[in-house]
Formats: sequence, C-alpha cells, structure tokens
Amino acid sequence: MTDAGRAYNSAARGLGLNWRTVRKCATASSWQECVRRPRPRVPSPLDRYLGYLQQRWDEGEHSVKVLPEELKAKGYLGHCPRVKMAVAPPRRGLPVDQPRNRPPSPREVARWITSSPPRRTLDTAGRLQRLLAHCAELDRAHTPVRAFAAMFDTSDPGPLPGWLNELEASRLPGLPSFAKVIREDLPAVVQSVTSPYSSGVNEGRITDVKLQTRLMAGRARVPLLRRHRARA
Repeated sequence: MTDAGRAYNSAARGLGLNWRTVRKCATASSWQECVRRPRPRVPSPLDRYLGYLQQRWDEGEHSVKVLPEELKAKGYLGHCPRVKMAVAPPRRGLPVDQPRNRPPSPREVARWITSSPPRRTLDTAGRLQRLLAHCAELDRAHTPVRAFAAMFDTSDPGPLPGWLNELEASRLPGLPSFAKVIREDLPAVVQSVTSPYSSGVNEGRITDVKLQTRLMAGRARVPLLRRHRARA
C-alpha cells in the first residue's frame, strides 16, 4: 500500500492499525525487524524439581493432584498450576518442560562472532556453534569475519585483496557493500592493520563531548565544557 503511494495514516486506517506500526513494517528491510523480541525467561521455583517430576512421570505417576503434594513434601513452595503446566508436554510424548535460553539478539551474535575464540566462554562457544549449524548464511559469514580479525592479530594485510574478492563474490547481505567501503579507503585500512596505534581514544573523547553538549540542551560553549570536564 505504501509502495503504491498511500500515506502511512491512510494505510493505517485501511488496515485498522496504528500508523507507527505501518511505518515500522513499511520501512523494515526484513521481517525480523517487525517481530517483537521475546522477553527473557524468569527463573521459576519449580526448576530445581523438574528432574524429580520427570522421574516420577517415567515411573507411572501422572496425577496432577499427587505430584504437587509430593513436591510440597520436598520443599516446593510454588503454585500447583505451574506443576500442571510442566507435566503437559509428557502427555504429548515430550520431556518435562525444561528451562530454555532466550534466543540471542543480533547484537549478541555479532559480538560472539567478532570476539576471539579464546575469549569466548564455554556456554557462548556452544551456543554459537549450534547457531551456525542451524543458519548456513551465518556460518558462511563467520569464516570471512574471523579471517579479517586474523589480519589484525598478525598485523599482516597481505591477504586483504583476496579477502575482498571473496567478500564481493559471497553475495551475503551487507558484506559486498562492506568490501566496497574498504576499497574506497584501502590505505587507511592497511595502516590500521599494520599500525599499533588507534584513534579509539580520540573517538571516545569526541563522543563524550557530544554527549555533554546534548545533556546541556545544545547551549554549552567551549568554556563551559572545559569547566565541566575539569570537575569530572
């Protein structure tokens, strides 16, 4: 509807949706941007008793009245309906409801991939391997990212031209355009790989000054910013 030229408000009235929802969906580059992220699972008092529940179920005790009483005798202080929900999967041939990790966000996955393997925790490394096994495109993107990081580890920009060619031929979302940006500023990238110095400190100072300016509603001038930095 919006591609046909209709305004957000007009499309929202026709769909019975809020215009902000229409704008979000119309400007999204993928369907994932329109999906609400699930909230992290809150630990339940029943988690420590799930193994006992599975054991009793395997032994043939399927009563939703007896099982809560047995758990209370063992110290369970939660609600009985939660026990009933936990034993619902075994009635369909599934294991007792176990605690599940929430799906990682794109920012978390990017941090896992860009982090050096020795710096990853065992849990992070395991989750990343399972994720790469279920997503072929992400697995293909993981290899060139780690190859780029290896150049910085060894301070060797020699593989960079061939790496850029592979990046452009990969046709993975975002990577060919990233290769184009690097080619436009290739000497600076080579210098960043070989040089032990970084402009990160200056970038951090600039970000801090911008933050202080916004905090002061844009009315700050250099003398006031200097006084603020001196007090900080």
